[in-house]
Amino acid sequence: MRSDLRACAWLLGLTVVLCAVLYPLVLLGIGQTVVRDRAEGSLLTDGEGKVIGSRLIAQSFSGPEYFQPRPSAASYNGAASGASNWGASNYQLRDRVARQLGPIVCYGPRGPRPGSEVAPDIGTWLHAHPTVVDRWARAHPSSAKAWLDDDKANGELVARWKKEQRKDESEVVPDDVAPFLRYYAKQDPKKWPDGVGTAVAAVFFDTWRQEHPSVDLEEVPADMVMASGSGLDPHITLDNALYQARHRMAAAWAKKLQPDEARRNEAQKRIHEEIDKLLNERASAPLGGLAGVPLVNVLEVNLALRDRMGELAKAIR
Repeated sequence: MRSDLRACAWLLGLTVVLCAVLYPLVLLGIGQTVVRDRAEGSLLTDGEGKVIGSRLIAQSFSGPEYFQPRPSAASYNGAASGASNWGASNYQLRDRVARQLGPIVCYGPRGPRPGSEVAPDIGTWLHAHPTVVDRWARAHPSSAKAWLDDDKANGELVARWKKEQRKDESEVVPDDVAPFLRYYAKQDPKKWPDGVGTAVAAVFFDTWRQEHPSVDLEEVPADMVMASGSGLDPHITLDNALYQARHRMAAAWAKKLQPDEARRNEAQKRIHEEIDKLLNERASAPLGGLAGVPLVNVLEVNLALRDRMGELAKAIR
């Protein structure tokens, strides 16, 4: 009996040493010597060694001069990876995609102003058709709440309007959104409060599009408006990156780097060329080009872009 217990004890001890000590140490040694960068999370640091992100997890960027990742249902939270799981028939999916399209989509070559953004015209159209707001609020009450939840500034705008127009300081609720937007829809669109213009273009793009189905619009890369399954995809397609550079980033960098407005168009053209060059240098397709389309890592290319623009700033001033 004792010999059996002794044998079991030795077997237990050996198993613990092999599986709980030696095996983890071997894996740790391999991770720290062979694949140390990936074992530590593929972290990227700045010049001072401060961690600024991981090349494996997407993160948002606030500046208009930087590339933006794909939309995320998890708000780029690595601890909450996941998708919205909205089906194609779910209006919430259509509404979210339309909100992202409104501020960025441009007229196509057969549109009234080829290459120009549609957003300003949505505000003008809404001013001419203020009853659209009521139809929208009745048909999609959840969208009014979503508009409030999108940005804290939206609620602050409505609260200020309630205080000024209605002498009412009560808490803002979704039912306040339609009267607020209807009030400003009846005014000159140029007098809309700061911050509302883009929000209106996002909220009412879908309604505007349904009433202008034949207007030619420029196609937008799908990954600009569709989230990945994890919500943390660190890559975007090369087409997505080139679209962002053409429609937003080159102008933002030109405004930032060239204070002289007379020379800004020339600077913008050169900046655009440099961004395109950088993207083509950094783009690569999976499996060495054997599968998929060319992709760029958003964090890596933004860091490279910051350095490239720092060098270019001296040349264009």
